[in-house]
Amino acid sequence: MGERALTDLPVVSLADYAERARAVLPPDVWDYVAGGSASEVTLAANRHALDRVAVLPRVLRGVDTVDLGARLLGRRYAMPVAVAPMAYQRLVHPDGERGLAAAAGAARIPYLASTLSSTPIEQVVGAGAEVWFQLYWLRDRALIEDLLDRVVGAGCRALVVTVDVPVLGRRPRDLRNAFRLPADVLAANLPDGRDALAHAGAPGVSGIAAHTAASFAPALRWADLAWLRERVDLPLVVKGLLDPRDAVEAVRVGADAVVVSNHGGRQLDGAPASVTMLPEVVDAVGGDAQVLLDSGIRSGTDVLRALALGAAGVLVGRPLLWALSVDGERGARDALALLATELRDALTLAGCAGPAAAADLRTLGVG
Repeated sequence: MGERALTDLPVVSLADYAERARAVLPPDVWDYVAGGSASEVTLAANRHALDRVAVLPRVLRGVDTVDLGARLLGRRYAMPVAVAPMAYQRLVHPDGERGLAAAAGAARIPYLASTLSSTPIEQVVGAGAEVWFQLYWLRDRALIEDLLDRVVGAGCRALVVTVDVPVLGRRPRDLRNAFRLPADVLAANLPDGRDALAHAGAPGVSGIAAHTAASFAPALRWADLAWLRERVDLPLVVKGLLDPRDAVEAVRVGADAVVVSNHGGRQLDGAPASVTMLPEVVDAVGGDAQVLLDSGIRSGTDVLRALALGAAGVLVGRPLLWALSVDGERGARDALALLATELRDALTLAGCAGPAAAADLRTLGVG
């Protein structure tokens, strides 16, 4: 008998979904989701840096039951995890955003809906999750105001402003593939016609990048963030910070939380791994705002690492898209249940009865 392929074996870790997704996705879609910017140095650094973080476990603490519950933005969730905002989820499966949001709702964790969702925000909220809306700064201020009104009207629980995309990072995989959206995948939150560029392909040109350049305003300023703070009566989260000075300024402007993130290695190549900057941001912000970690989280052990370094929680992205690719909403539900199992095991082995206790653990090898 020959060796069985990995895809023939049962899924026993979150990482197992990646190769299964690669087997079912078109190569250009796989590259779009899996790839990073430029030479993908930062993409690789996220994983390398997390793997270097050693957590020093405690023993003889009498932990036999672990409660994964955690408070994010003042609300209690089933674990300190949220689904990261990711564009065009119907690229990987027809269930798309509604499927992944429904899975998040079943897991009782927040779902972050992207401005570039392929499902309208009202339908995403209708899937049953508590939804935080992720806003990209658009050239059309009237369109931003319309989106904000829709977000509030739909019942979103928070506004998450992504600040690290003045322009889209140059992504060679997409350029080589002349990547474009298929006709049935739209930027559903934007008016008709605004996504036309995203469907146009040409050698050496990314339709996604062309659409972003036409739609996004590169000159986002602190004053714009202050305007948002006044305009919307929702918890405000600023995503895409690495420098502690920017985190301090975000809190000064009124952010309730910040997300330490390098956009999954898809923006400035050569930027540090997100986890490398996490302790400095936590120290700089102090108790004035919650700090979340994004970029590279692949397991319950990674969540433990982030908690031990001072994060209140994490955003998980690509692994959940892989699971969605493989089996739609059911795959995403299974992946989130598996992540909860991995986190419970990690906390138990570290001697922690819950996420809050992980903040007292020592770590080695950060950076």
